[in-house]
Amino acid sequence: MVKLDVITTRGGDGGETSLGDGTRLAKDAPRITAIGEVDECNATLALLRLHTSGEHDAMLARIQNDLFDLGADLCVPGGEGGLRVTAAQCLRLEAEVQAMNAGMPALRSFVLPGGTPAAAHAHLARTVARRAERAVVTLAAAEPLNPLALRYLNRLSDHLFVLSRALNGNGAGDVLWVPGGG
Repeated sequence: MVKLDVITTRGGDGGETSLGDGTRLAKDAPRITAIGEVDECNATLALLRLHTSGEHDAMLARIQNDLFDLGADLCVPGGEGGLRVTAAQCLRLEAEVQAMNAGMPALRSFVLPGGTPAAAHAHLARTVARRAERAVVTLAAAEPLNPLALRYLNRLSDHLFVLSRALNGNGAGDVLWVPGGG
């Protein structure tokens, strides 16, 4: 159970913060960077949700909760906190990608970020998810992590790409790259 009754603790005034197990780390440590990137990804999903409804919004709400699970996973080295990203969460993302993609035409060009406001926000969230993934890759090179954390973030960026196409009228409103067309 989470209980936050004191928000300003002054514990981070010296440039350090605490992990879930009480370990103190510098605020620019790779683990804290990865946690922060996942948090930023979650915040971009909140902006995207301002432009969605129905099943798309429900998917994003589940993903936001998953990202808190992922943050909790990163917050406790060695997974001692008990909350971990699971294979079921990764499989759910894959199934949602397949379902959304099933009715879309195949791509014949790369897609530029844009189209509807919702699709543009989905593209932004996708790039932030990729940045979070890179931060977790950096952390994983330095210490052991739940490998599903990386898999989840990789699936998430795929999910957000396909969602952007769904939000662009199932690809009809995609902005396609025209090589040399700038």
